Amino acid sequence: MTRYIFILLSFCAALTGCANAPASERRPIAWDGLGRDPNRTAVTKHRNADRAPAENDTNPNQERERVLGTLRPYSEAWWAVQDEIEAENDRQLGSKLVICPRCVPPAPQEDVTGSIR
Repeated sequence: MTRYIFILLSFCAALTGCANAPASERRPIAWDGLGRDPNRTAVTKHRNADRAPAENDTNPNQERERVLGTLRPYSEAWWAVQDEIEAENDRQLGSKLVICPRCVPPAPQEDVTGSIR
């Protein structure tokens, strides 16, 4: 019985060491919107009222969306502007999104279709 308790305590001690390991670098992480934002410090308050109105002018899609409203829906020009808007949105999301490299399995050397297990 003592042997099992010793093994259990050793296992718990090993897990505690892994759980308390500090992060090697401080980078923003993805947040699903539930609970407290892990990227926000306790002192910083994030309010829309505090933002300068000039920030809204820096949106590169604002002009594209205005042009999109003047074009005939689903025409070739409309699709070209729509693709530009989506590409800019993807670029902005890609610059903000950080995925932990340990969370994603490494890419296979060959282009293979199948299970990752």
